[in-house]
Amino acid sequence: MTATRLYHQAILDAASARTGEGALQCADARATVDNSLCGDRVRVDVAVSRGRVERIAHEVRGCLLCEAAASVIGARAPGESVEELVALRQALRAFLSNDSLGLPKRWPALEMFAPVARHKSRHDCVMLPFDALVKALEQC
Repeated sequence: MTATRLYHQAILDAASARTGEGALQCADARATVDNSLCGDRVRVDVAVSRGRVERIAHEVRGCLLCEAAASVIGARAPGESVEELVALRQALRAFLSNDSLGLPKRWPALEMFAPVARHKSRHDCVMLPFDALVKALEQC
């Protein structure tokens, strides 16, 4: 499969990796968000210290795009500041809407979602884990 297809190998690999899957025993915050149109659901647990994510876990009941996005968060969010992650969500939304020049260079894996830009109905599938993450961070 080529990278121009919606479900290309990088998406499949990220979804199957399930990096960060599970629950945190001592989470500072937990948030669950749903996509009522497709039934996807994401729960994110975070532990934050001094404005930075220390640990993160997620549980996804959703499509491959949703699972891949959550896995990318699980791999990259630890160590990031709350402000950086809130800005990242905005940058990803703009990227999917073709309203930006690109994504932060520290998150190159998000480029795998470029083909999703042509499928507006699938933007929420990618955004749902980021929305859950920010919702959890807003509680910290």
